[in-house]
Amino acid sequence: MHLKDILRDQRGTSVVELAIVAPVLAGLLVGMVDISNAYSTKLNAEQAAQSAIEKVFQKSADTTVTNTLVTEASTLAGVDQSNVTTDEWVECDGTRQDNYTDSCASGEDEARYLSVSVTATYEPMFPTTFGSNINDNGDYEFVGVAAIRTS
Repeated sequence: MHLKDILRDQRGTSVVELAIVAPVLAGLLVGMVDISNAYSTKLNAEQAAQSAIEKVFQKSADTTVTNTLVTEASTLAGVDQSNVTTDEWVECDGTRQDNYTDSCASGEDEARYLSVSVTATYEPMFPTTFGSNINDNGDYEFVGVAAIRTS
Protein backbone atom coordinates (compact mmCIF):
# COMPACT_ATOMS: atom_id res chain seq x y z
CA MET A 1 0.00 0.00 0.00
CA HIS A 2 1.29 3.43 -0.91
CA LEU A 3 1.16 6.55 1.26
CA LYS A 4 -1.50 8.07 -1.03
CA ASP A 5 -3.73 5.06 -0.49
CA ILE A 6 -3.33 5.26 3.27
CA LEU A 7 -4.23 8.96 3.35
CA ARG A 8 -7.36 8.38 1.25
CA ASP A 9 -8.56 5.41 3.29
CA GLN A 10 -11.63 6.44 5.34
CA ARG A 11 -11.89 3.30 7.46
CA GLY A 12 -11.50 3.98 11.18
CA THR A 13 -12.00 7.74 11.04
CA SER A 14 -15.15 7.62 13.13
CA VAL A 15 -13.25 5.75 15.85
CA VAL A 16 -10.62 8.47 15.91
CA GLU A 17 -13.30 11.17 16.07
CA LEU A 18 -14.99 9.35 18.93
CA ALA A 19 -11.68 9.07 20.77
CA ILE A 20 -11.27 12.83 20.51
CA VAL A 21 -14.84 13.78 21.46
CA ALA A 22 -15.62 11.17 24.15
CA PRO A 23 -13.42 12.68 26.91
CA VAL A 24 -14.95 16.10 26.29
CA LEU A 25 -18.47 14.72 26.54
CA ALA A 26 -17.58 12.73 29.67
CA GLY A 27 -16.13 15.87 31.25
CA LEU A 28 -19.29 17.82 30.46
CA LEU A 29 -21.43 15.07 31.98
CA VAL A 30 -19.39 14.95 35.19
CA GLY A 31 -19.48 18.76 35.38
CA MET A 32 -23.27 18.80 35.04
CA VAL A 33 -23.63 16.21 37.80
CA ASP A 34 -21.30 18.21 40.06
CA ILE A 35 -23.18 21.47 39.46
CA SER A 36 -26.50 19.69 40.02
CA ASN A 37 -25.30 18.35 43.38
CA ALA A 38 -24.08 21.80 44.42
CA TYR A 39 -27.41 23.36 43.47
CA SER A 40 -29.22 20.66 45.43
CA THR A 41 -27.15 21.52 48.50
CA LYS A 42 -28.03 25.21 48.08
CA LEU A 43 -31.74 24.47 47.75
CA ASN A 44 -31.63 22.18 50.79
CA ALA A 45 -30.15 24.98 52.92
CA GLU A 46 -32.80 27.44 51.72
CA GLN A 47 -35.66 24.99 52.31
CA ALA A 48 -34.37 24.18 55.79
CA ALA A 49 -34.36 27.88 56.70
CA GLN A 50 -37.87 28.36 55.31
CA SER A 51 -39.25 25.27 57.06
CA ALA A 52 -37.73 26.37 60.36
CA ILE A 53 -39.39 29.79 60.02
CA GLU A 54 -42.74 28.06 59.44
CA LYS A 55 -42.40 26.41 62.85
CA VAL A 56 -41.61 29.66 64.66
CA PHE A 57 -44.90 29.66 66.54
CA GLN A 58 -44.72 25.96 67.44
CA LYS A 59 -42.11 26.29 70.15
CA SER A 60 -42.41 24.01 73.13
CA ALA A 61 -42.68 25.25 76.70
CA ASP A 62 -39.14 24.18 77.58
CA THR A 63 -37.31 26.02 74.78
CA THR A 64 -37.13 29.47 73.22
CA VAL A 65 -38.15 30.49 69.73
CA THR A 66 -34.52 30.87 68.65
CA ASN A 67 -33.62 27.43 70.03
CA THR A 68 -36.54 25.97 68.08
CA LEU A 69 -35.33 27.70 64.91
CA VAL A 70 -31.75 26.50 65.35
CA THR A 71 -32.73 22.92 66.15
CA GLU A 72 -35.23 22.66 63.31
CA ALA A 73 -33.00 24.27 60.68
CA SER A 74 -29.90 22.26 61.58
CA THR A 75 -31.86 19.00 61.57
CA LEU A 76 -33.51 19.67 58.21
CA ALA A 77 -30.31 20.87 56.52
CA GLY A 78 -28.16 18.13 58.01
CA VAL A 79 -25.65 20.63 59.37
CA ASP A 80 -24.24 21.33 62.81
CA GLN A 81 -26.14 23.82 64.97
CA SER A 82 -23.11 26.13 64.82
CA ASN A 83 -23.90 26.59 61.10
CA VAL A 84 -27.28 28.10 61.94
CA THR A 85 -27.65 31.71 63.05
CA THR A 86 -30.75 33.58 64.08
CA ASP A 87 -31.54 37.25 64.35
CA GLU A 88 -34.45 39.02 65.95
CA TRP A 89 -35.12 42.72 65.73
CA VAL A 90 -37.76 45.38 66.14
CA GLU A 91 -38.35 48.31 63.80
CA CYS A 92 -39.99 51.54 64.85
CA ASP A 93 -41.35 53.45 61.84
CA GLY A 94 -39.05 51.34 59.64
CA THR A 95 -35.89 52.04 61.67
CA ARG A 96 -34.14 49.04 63.20
CA GLN A 97 -33.68 49.28 66.96
CA ASP A 98 -30.74 47.96 68.98
CA ASN A 99 -32.75 45.80 71.37
CA TYR A 100 -35.50 43.33 70.43
CA THR A 101 -37.28 43.83 73.75
CA ASP A 102 -37.60 47.60 73.25
CA SER A 103 -41.00 49.04 72.57
CA CYS A 104 -41.65 51.81 70.12
CA ALA A 105 -42.80 55.23 71.24
CA SER A 106 -46.49 56.00 71.21
CA GLY A 107 -47.74 56.59 67.68
CA GLU A 108 -44.83 54.83 65.98
CA ASP A 109 -45.43 51.82 63.76
CA GLU A 110 -43.86 48.76 65.45
CA ALA A 111 -42.78 45.62 63.59
CA ARG A 112 -40.91 42.61 65.03
CA TYR A 113 -38.95 40.20 62.86
CA LEU A 114 -37.13 36.88 63.12
CA SER A 115 -34.65 35.49 60.63
CA VAL A 116 -32.66 32.28 60.34
CA SER A 117 -29.56 31.63 58.21
CA VAL A 118 -28.29 28.15 57.39
CA THR A 119 -24.75 27.69 56.05
CA ALA A 120 -24.21 24.44 54.16
CA THR A 121 -20.95 23.23 52.66
CA TYR A 122 -20.60 21.30 49.41
CA GLU A 123 -17.41 19.45 48.49
CA PRO A 124 -17.15 19.33 44.69
CA MET A 125 -15.91 16.26 42.84
CA PHE A 126 -13.13 18.36 41.37
CA PRO A 127 -11.92 21.05 43.78
CA THR A 128 -11.46 24.46 42.24
CA THR A 129 -10.02 27.77 43.32
CA PHE A 130 -12.29 30.16 41.45
CA GLY A 131 -15.71 31.40 42.46
CA SER A 132 -17.12 33.59 45.18
CA ASN A 133 -18.42 31.01 47.67
CA ILE A 134 -15.26 28.91 48.08
CA ASN A 135 -13.60 28.41 51.46
CA ASP A 136 -9.95 27.56 52.16
CA ASN A 137 -10.58 23.82 51.62
CA GLY A 138 -11.94 24.36 48.10
CA ASP A 139 -15.50 23.64 49.26
CA TYR A 140 -18.47 25.79 48.33
CA GLU A 141 -20.46 27.46 51.10
CA PHE A 142 -24.12 28.21 50.51
CA VAL A 143 -26.32 30.27 52.82
CA GLY A 144 -30.08 29.86 52.97
CA VAL A 145 -31.91 32.73 54.65
CA ALA A 146 -35.55 33.13 55.64
CA ALA A 147 -37.30 35.78 57.72
CA ILE A 148 -40.75 36.43 59.09
CA ARG A 149 -42.57 39.36 60.63
CA THR A 150 -43.99 38.22 63.95
CA SER A 151 -45.97 41.33 64.86
